[in-house]
Amino acid sequence: MRKQYHIRHSERGLLAWDVDRLVRLTSEQEPVELPLERIQELDEAYWFSDDGNTPTCRRVAEHAQLINETSLDHPIIIDPEGRVMDGMHRVCKALISGIETIKAVKLLAMPEPDFVGVPINQLPYERAEPESPANGSQPIHSETITTSSAADSCR
Repeated sequence: MRKQYHIRHSERGLLAWDVDRLVRLTSEQEPVELPLERIQELDEAYWFSDDGNTPTCRRVAEHAQLINETSLDHPIIIDPEGRVMDGMHRVCKALISGIETIKAVKLLAMPEPDFVGVPINQLPYERAEPESPANGSQPIHSETITTSSAADSCR
């Protein structure tokens, strides 16, 4: 599978988190059931909010295929404010299937992004771990992030 990142825009430029690292940071957590009604991204232009990322029929069909192929076996990952950092295709699959909750793990504290100010098309998508972005700047890693325990709710 192609390398995946969670992307957010900020005053510091584009922020990118390596999804593999987010999975590692939450791997010891017991997932909890999160009601889909609490996932605000379901009512936002989540995949089509970037400039030039127009929701053409082809792009919608590509996401529909990903939704169809995804498994609900793995929990989604949400940030401390309850925003989805990994798993929107799983969220959509649960919605389409009429499921009212989804397994989720929540970061207790927000990890530093792996890349800051690196354009999406310059992120290393072939490597298993970000080593050195194409523009020469160094990635930022923070493996000591504290995550919530199973007793913590997902918001």
